[in-house]
Amino acid sequence: MPRNERVDVGGEVYHVINRGNGRQTIFQNEEDYLLFESLLEHAKEFIVDMRIIAYTIMPNHWHLVLYPKKDGDLSLFMHWLTTSHTRKHHVMKENIGGGHLYQGRYKSFLVDTDSYFLSVFKYVERNPMRAKLTENCEDWRWGSSWRRSNGSEKEKKLLSSPLVDFPEKYSVWINKPEKEDDVVKIRNSINKGVPYGRDIWSMDMVEKYELSSSLNKPGRPKKKH
Repeated sequence: MPRNERVDVGGEVYHVINRGNGRQTIFQNEEDYLLFESLLEHAKEFIVDMRIIAYTIMPNHWHLVLYPKKDGDLSLFMHWLTTSHTRKHHVMKENIGGGHLYQGRYKSFLVDTDSYFLSVFKYVERNPMRAKLTENCEDWRWGSSWRRSNGSEKEKKLLSSPLVDFPEKYSVWINKPEKEDDVVKIRNSINKGVPYGRDIWSMDMVEKYELSSSLNKPGRPKKKH
C-alpha cells in the first residue's frame, strides 16, 4: 500500500502521533518520560522554533499538537525528535542496535480551527483520563495539561498559546468528557489519515494538498488511540 502524502506547510495546525513498534511500551519509568520531554525542549530551542500547543506522552505512544511557522518546519522538527529519541533511548537502555523503537514514521493530520482545534486539543490532553491512568488531566505529569497548570515558569515556556481561547475555567473544561461524536471523528482522522474539521474544509485540504482521500471510503474498525 502506498504511503499517504505528507503535508508540511507552515501556518497549519497538525495533530501528530507515533507509537511503539508492535505497540510495545516505550515509557516505563520517570527517566524515559523525562528524556522525551528534554528532547522536545531541545528541538524547540535549537532545531526549529516550533509552536507546541499541546502534548501527551502515554506508555506506548504520544500525541503532539503543533503549529509550524514555515514550510518544512514540521518534518525537520519531527525527524530530529524521533531519530534522537530512538538513539538516546537505546543508549540509555544499553540496547544499541536494538532495532526500531517506533512502529514507523510519525503520522500527522491537518486540523481545522475554532471548535475543531479545541476538540483535538482536548482529545490529546484527556488521553490519560480515557486510559484511566489519572483522575484529572493536570495530574498526569507527562503532558501539557500538567505543565500548563502545575509547571514552573521555565517549564511553561515550552508551550505556545492556543489558537482559540479556552472556555472559562480551563481545569473544569478539560476534565469534562468530550462528546463521543468528536472522539469518533478524531479517531477516524487518525485511522484513515485524513484532515479533521468541517466536511467542506477537509475536502478543500485534500484537493489543495493533493492528498489521497479516504474521507468517503469504508474501513475496518481500528484500535483506539
